[in-house]
Amino acid sequence: MILTGRQIQQKVQTGEIEISPFDPTHVNPNSYDLTLHNQMLTYELESNDGVLDMKKPNKAHRLEIPEHGLVLQPNRLYLGRTVEFTKTMNHVPMIEGRSSIGRLGLFVHVTAGFGDVGFAGFWTLEIFAVQPIRIYPGVRICQIFYHQIEGDFDLYKSKYQNNSDIQPSMLYKDWQ
Repeated sequence: MILTGRQIQQKVQTGEIEISPFDPTHVNPNSYDLTLHNQMLTYELESNDGVLDMKKPNKAHRLEIPEHGLVLQPNRLYLGRTVEFTKTMNHVPMIEGRSSIGRLGLFVHVTAGFGDVGFAGFWTLEIFAVQPIRIYPGVRICQIFYHQIEGDFDLYKSKYQNNSDIQPSMLYKDWQ
């Protein structure tokens, strides 16, 4: 079962779900809009011999999105993050791009829209543009929604927990 927008707002007020900062105008019928932070990362392919390696940390370059916007180029992965920190102890959080964003040919997550119960942190967005597009800091870029869970569960404990910034891939840690 997916929580309604009213339930999300109620659970934020009781502390069962944390969204910080929280803006009641971002509540939708069954989701909450999250906004884009003003910084992004891109992988430095030149520094990585032109190839990203799953078994190694890959160098990345930080970009700042100015108030007048930043044009994203097609066929390039940009890692962004949400302004909002979220924490959920007894629901499964998921994000999806907003339809208005998708209709411009901007993908907000390539594969990682699923959060585990207990996840706490900022959402790293895997942003991919189909065509050149100008983006702006603070834009409502995606929406978070929550599934109720049944049964006993273990809380998420992994390499991305309690992050404070954009998280490039740490897949290389799986080989350590």
